[in-house]
Amino acid sequence: MEQEFASILLESAVTELSRLPGVGRKTALRLALHILRQDESVGVALGEAIINMRRGVKYCSECHNISETEVCPICSSPARDKSTVCVVESVKDVMIFENTRQYRGLYHVLGGVISPMDGIGPDQLQIASLVERVKSGEINEVILALSATMEGETTNFYIYRQLGTLPVKITQLARGVSVGNEIEYTDEITLGRSLINRTLFADSFNNNR
Repeated sequence: MEQEFASILLESAVTELSRLPGVGRKTALRLALHILRQDESVGVALGEAIINMRRGVKYCSECHNISETEVCPICSSPARDKSTVCVVESVKDVMIFENTRQYRGLYHVLGGVISPMDGIGPDQLQIASLVERVKSGEINEVILALSATMEGETTNFYIYRQLGTLPVKITQLARGVSVGNEIEYTDEITLGRSLINRTLFADSFNNNR
């Protein structure tokens, strides 16, 4: 039975908060009541921060990472190695790899992985734009850094096939990242070592034949 609210405004806030991933109505109610107990300026600041983020944050035209400018700070930095591109599933993964401080190249955010069960095919991901980046001739190595899940491996192989005829080295993370693991649940030291000790993707593919 759904809880009744004495305030339509409170009910509206709870409904919107419960739309967030992992937030049920009970948690949403606790959050809403917590905000109500704070000084009004706290709630206003939270609301303004969310509105400003939604209006001001966009996606980088080159790597599809979040940015406040047309090209993100990573892609535009002269200190980054522009000959190497690390392919990741999400914006969150970019943050994780940056925290390892072991990588100084560029990124390419796919926006997901191929998952037929969820209705996600190659056309829903930023794979075509990756191929175009490689065709530009400025990239010497593509690092496949997707999670070691069935969907991640399927996406890795699809990208490998798409890039197979182009003059670029295709590598993947060393198997310090266990099979079945999501990138976000791998500790930074293990992830950093897996990045440094990356291997040719073709070698692992041929070994499994």
